[in-house]
Amino acid sequence: MEHYTYRISWSVEDQEYVGLCAEFPSLSWLAKTPSDALTGIMTVVNEVVQDMKANNESIPEAIADRNYSGEFRIRIPPMVHRNLAIAAAEQGVSMNRYVASKLSV
Repeated sequence: MEHYTYRISWSVEDQEYVGLCAEFPSLSWLAKTPSDALTGIMTVVNEVVQDMKANNESIPEAIADRNYSGEFRIRIPPMVHRNLAIAAAEQGVSMNRYVASKLSV
């Protein structure tokens, strides 16, 4: 549970901080302070995980604990591919390096 990916942000609609967990996108917790929002969402996740264990359900693996190859495939329109190739050539780098730099922003 501690390795799960938590995020706290301001909810304009609710006028409170909202705590979220990427591994459990349907869960949230509203609070007046960021620390209370974090404590709240962590508590809710803990309760859900305990309930899932009790019911022999599979528990989501933390994103931080997963292994990543560093590769993924994406389909894009031919014109986008062409534009990326041109931009990479103009920068004097491979298209892979160019796209990786754009994605890391």
